[in-house]
Amino acid sequence: MALAKKVKQQDVYKRFDQLDGSHPFKKVLPEGFVDYPARIRKGGKVSYFNFTLAKEMGLIPADHDGKITPELEAKILQTFSIQIINEFDQEQERKFPEADMKSGTYMATRYLQLQHDNKQGKTSGDGRSVWNGQVKYRSKVWDISSGGTGATKLSPATSKFGRYFETGDPTISYGCGYAEVDEGFATAILSRVFNQNNYSTERSLAIIEFKNNISINIRAHRNLIRPSHMFLYLKQDDHQSLKSIVDYYIERQRESEVWKDCPQNYRKYDFFLNQIKDTFAKLSARFEDDYIFCWLDWDGDNILMDGGIIDYGSVRQFGLCHYEYRYDDVERFSTNLYEQKTKAKYIVQTFAQVVNYIRTKEKGSITDFANHEVLNSFEDVYENQKDLNLLHRLGLSERKVKQVQKRDPKLVENLRKSFSYFEKMKTKKGEVKISDGKTWDAIFNMRDLLRELPQAFMLSDSNLVAEQFVEIMTSSLASKEDLEINSYKKQKIEEFQKLYKDIIKKTAKIFQETEKKTLLDISRRSQVINKPNRITGDATTFIINEILKKRKELSNEKINNLLNALEATQNLNPDHKVKFPQKYPEGILNKFMEIIEEHREGI
Repeated sequence: MALAKKVKQQDVYKRFDQLDGSHPFKKVLPEGFVDYPARIRKGGKVSYFNFTLAKEMGLIPADHDGKITPELEAKILQTFSIQIINEFDQEQERKFPEADMKSGTYMATRYLQLQHDNKQGKTSGDGRSVWNGQVKYRSKVWDISSGGTGATKLSPATSKFGRYFETGDPTISYGCGYAEVDEGFATAILSRVFNQNNYSTERSLAIIEFKNNISINIRAHRNLIRPSHMFLYLKQDDHQSLKSIVDYYIERQRESEVWKDCPQNYRKYDFFLNQIKDTFAKLSARFEDDYIFCWLDWDGDNILMDGGIIDYGSVRQFGLCHYEYRYDDVERFSTNLYEQKTKAKYIVQTFAQVVNYIRTKEKGSITDFANHEVLNSFEDVYENQKDLNLLHRLGLSERKVKQVQKRDPKLVENLRKSFSYFEKMKTKKGEVKISDGKTWDAIFNMRDLLRELPQAFMLSDSNLVAEQFVEIMTSSLASKEDLEINSYKKQKIEEFQKLYKDIIKKTAKIFQETEKKTLLDISRRSQVINKPNRITGDATTFIINEILKKRKELSNEKINNLLNALEATQNLNPDHKVKFPQKYPEGILNKFMEIIEEHREGI
């Protein structure tokens, strides 16, 4: 009986066995990765496991409860608790017990990275992570990679110092090959929030914790290819490899039915370019309006091909439009919120160069594509998405958003300009240094304005006086000097309220309803869309500290239920009924909400 039970348990978790380091990318681009043998890394424990994602991937049965059984933990550790045998180990001719060695090899992929001196991608790529492989389930394919599995030759440290490093070398930080528990939880928390709010993102599957805050952080996504995986072959004038990886990506998108209408012939490259253009134009617009900093740059490293958010070490969600914030990466400052659009457009321009090179075998200069027609289309898609975003933020349903934008685009454009005037206003104290960079604080909380304004107009047909209008949206970061109301500001306040009411009238007329009904509907939806307590980067940091402080009293089950509950509080879809888990540590969640409230207007 015991033997039969053991066999049954093994069968339940058999899909984990697909993750043996094998991946079709290895056959497509033999020069596109560095392959490493690996050994079991002992001493770890599973601190977090995403049951929802694991069920979606078919790794565990749909009826599996939210508990990590000894059998499941053993399977997770057997699959993911690994450390590569890197170049340092090989130079030292280190030997490891045969029983600890994994049968497969694991790839660290090559891609372009701006922090490397070599701008052709000859030294850069996965510096401390490897790909575990692929899982196929119900016509979906998932790529899985693990961060913190050892120092590879593609890390910035090896490139900078010209030698290989031992995994865990304390003399080098971003080259030691280790990851940390707090960054694992940052990915787990923010990726859950972004995923439920319809952002493509890598998702945290598990965190394996070791002593001294060290961890292996396991991530999954439907396709982990980045623009930078392609750009290095463009920079190296390697036509065949570039064509191979683009074809590979297109075929994956077609097979997974993400791109059902993609042609089979050479027109597929036009389709590919247009998809990339639409993705990055819409994404840059959403990043701006949701105040998401993702550090887009020319190398296409910090983003996936489908616009998926990755590398959460520098990803932030702001409470206000802090568009002057820049992340300090020691040797350089990042782009800011609005510069992300310029970088997104440049990525699309580079893909225009890529497609032309594939077709003609003549590379051409990047400047030759500065006026490419796809960039004009990028601007159109971007502007249209910005209009749609604003109408959605007002609280209009998707059906109403489309009709209002279609019937009166000029009205929407004028409202957006008026809205932007207040959204971009900054404190008079100027730029300030903060722990991870520098910023220049915004002063108005536009989410508060959009949430409170429809209720004010339901109570009275009259416009708010300037002082009332400003009071609604004044943030804790504003000084008295910042809030001074001059004649021009009064004019802008009147203008905005008129345009806002014109939108209400237009919507009511189109859908043949009273303006009160329109306002009531907008008010209800806006309470969710513009909820006051939206998690920020600062709040995430303090929440993680709270989790780590209470690790001894938090079982895996409690952490899973706690993050499920936290995720539910961050739902921004007014048409989605939130389901809280039946059991979760209410006291700790309340503490989390206090933290979010305290930092809701921060970075």
